[in-house]
Amino acid sequence: MASSFALSALVAGVVLAGVSVAQAVEAPAEGGRGGGRGAQQNLPVGTPGGPIYTPPANQNISGVWWIQKYSPKIEIVGGGNLPFTPAGQQKYQANMDGLKAGTIKDEARRVCVPDGVPRILGNPYPFQVIQTPGQVTIVYELNHVIRPLLLDKPLPPAEDLEIFPYYSGHSMASWQGDTLVITSAGFNEKTFVDATGAPHSDQMRVVERVKKINDKTLEVVAEITDPVMYTRPWQARFVYDLHPEVRLEDYNCGDPHRDIYHIPGVRRPQ
Repeated sequence: MASSFALSALVAGVVLAGVSVAQAVEAPAEGGRGGGRGAQQNLPVGTPGGPIYTPPANQNISGVWWIQKYSPKIEIVGGGNLPFTPAGQQKYQANMDGLKAGTIKDEARRVCVPDGVPRILGNPYPFQVIQTPGQVTIVYELNHVIRPLLLDKPLPPAEDLEIFPYYSGHSMASWQGDTLVITSAGFNEKTFVDATGAPHSDQMRVVERVKKINDKTLEVVAEITDPVMYTRPWQARFVYDLHPEVRLEDYNCGDPHRDIYHIPGVRRPQ
């Protein structure tokens, strides 16, 4: 107990002096985790909250990711157009006409509300995946959207999904082998499926399957089910590159920010 207290005091003093905890606490020495006088040398490098969490190798999707290409119109797996119901087609046409005339506003671009899922998956700004015990957190630079995903926690009951809808829905996540499966429901109807105004209803359900293709490439395949707007479930696939050199930047609506024009599909304003 006394040794632990002394070590805590030492770490606190070093931090106050401007030195990181990683410098104050040495990496584990080879040959085990012995106690006694050598215990300080055997402590893992970490933070004031504890050791840094390292996910299993086949489930490590941490890092900063950036989409390979951008399309304002969502591209479905297998090609072709979205499978609208008559109500969905009517709503889509009304959205496109309203956006063009200015009678409907794209609130995600006007006042920076969340894009919603699946639209946020295709955005041309980087995002970061942070993995901690029992949780995966996705932080998007665009509009500062944060998606905290508690692992193996069920979705709220249907009544709660209906009464408390979110822009990004309510989500549950679990690992199935090397694939993170995210199921989301309980969306409000204030978002579009893509930048062209493709609609969804509050009945939409999205299942994302997230996995690494290789060490530097991440894939997300999202399946969208919405019996009000679409005649059948459909999928969209998004591919991202790892960018360890990139740090997320501040994002303020209407202010100049990161140059994204190197991303294929992004066009400069005319």
